[in-house]
Amino acid sequence: METDNLILLEKCCSKLEIEYSFINNLNESGLIEIILIENEQYISNEHLKRLERAIQFHYGLNINVEGIDVIHNLLTQIDDLQEELRIAKNKLNLLELD
Repeated sequence: METDNLILLEKCCSKLEIEYSFINNLNESGLIEIILIENEQYISNEHLKRLERAIQFHYGLNINVEGIDVIHNLLTQIDDLQEELRIAKNKLNLLELD
């Protein structure tokens, strides 16, 4: 597997100045996914935004991993509802044009 879209976890922890145990807890809760390739652990670029948000919640606001999981689920629901609302508005606009 190519590692082009992956970030080495060791470098990530070092650069962001966070503990590996925090990332491991996020992985165990399902918030991010750790990918193992040839005994090296990586995180995908697509999970980097989630990781950065979790870092802000945990280190900036002192929210535990369980709280971060709840916040993540609520934000996902909000995004889904906003998308549904956008689709409904577009359909309504099409009906008004007829």
